Amino acid sequence: MTVVGTGIRLATQLTPEARAAIERADEMLHVAADPLASTWLDGLHEHARSLTPLYDSGGPRLEIYSRMADEIVAPARAGRRVCAAFYGNPGVFSRPGHTAIRRARAEGIPARMLPAVSAQDCLVADLGVDPGDHGWLSYDATDFLLHRRPIDAACALVLWQIGVVGETGAVTDPQYRHLDLVAERLAAVFGTDHEVVVYEASPYPVASAMVERVRIANLPSAPMTPLATLYVPPATAPSVDGEVAVRLGVAPPS
Repeated sequence: MTVVGTGIRLATQLTPEARAAIERADEMLHVAADPLASTWLDGLHEHARSLTPLYDSGGPRLEIYSRMADEIVAPARAGRRVCAAFYGNPGVFSRPGHTAIRRARAEGIPARMLPAVSAQDCLVADLGVDPGDHGWLSYDATDFLLHRRPIDAACALVLWQIGVVGETGAVTDPQYRHLDLVAERLAAVFGTDHEVVVYEASPYPVASAMVERVRIANLPSAPMTPLATLYVPPATAPSVDGEVAVRLGVAPPS
């Protein structure tokens, strides 16, 4: 069983390694970001099938993901070579792929995951930012609020799934709720005037990414999509541990 990612942009970011895994498979299952991508994936294999209709079956999202994993593992149990393809990177905010691999391996079925371009990779390129410049904190937006994850004003912050904060079911009609809670938490550290970016990578080579720059105070009313990510740049410079700087030999001359 092989779990692959199709990248973000339609057709252009599928790696040769992932394409080979699809072609070798007896069955291909997939989850796409939109109907056009689903149609393209159907055309890559004679026995391709979308798992997206499972979202219509209702119930908590974690249960839906578990059913998806079951669908992926079932043909592998019967001795068939299975390839499951997911939008973006199959290991980034894509629980069914990880779950399917764990279940398969627990049953002695060989299983692997291949890397792919994720929304984070596109964000780095589109916004011209580098995690190595200031550091990089990355959280699911709901987890960020619920567990009060730490923030550092001198470090960049990325909040995934900012458009579905608090949503536990299938996201078919997003309400974009609770952005006020996110804004309150951010304002306490960065201030209300600090500029943040609501971002969504473009799924098509001919279209531009969504890049909306807004003040934290205006985040609750900012344009939003279910796939949006929030990028918060640093607001201050990091402090220096003088003793460690001396030990590292990087202390400035006195």
